[in-house]
Amino acid sequence: MSIASSIFLIAVGAILRYAVTFNVSGVDREAVGLILMIAGFAGLGISLLYQLLYTSHRNSGGGRSSGYDDRYERPPPSPHDDRTRRLR
Repeated sequence: MSIASSIFLIAVGAILRYAVTFNVSGVDREAVGLILMIAGFAGLGISLLYQLLYTSHRNSGGGRSSGYDDRYERPPPSPHDDRTRRLR
C-alpha cells in the first residue's frame, strides 16, 4: 500500500465516520469509517517504515555505486601515454 492510498483510506474513513449522516440497515457506518481509518494508519506506518529502511539501505553503500563519477575531475591522459603502445 502506498502512502497516497493510505492517506486516501484515512480521508474516506474520516468522512464516513464524522461527516456522513445516512443510515444503511445492517451496516454500522461509524465502525466502517473507523476500520478504514485504522487500515489507513497501519498502511501509512508500514509504507513510511519501508521507505525509511529502503532509503537507508540504498545510501549505506550496500555494494551499489553512489553515482559519483570522478572522470571529469581527472586530467586528460597525455598523448604520449598510449596504452596500446605498451602492449606491443
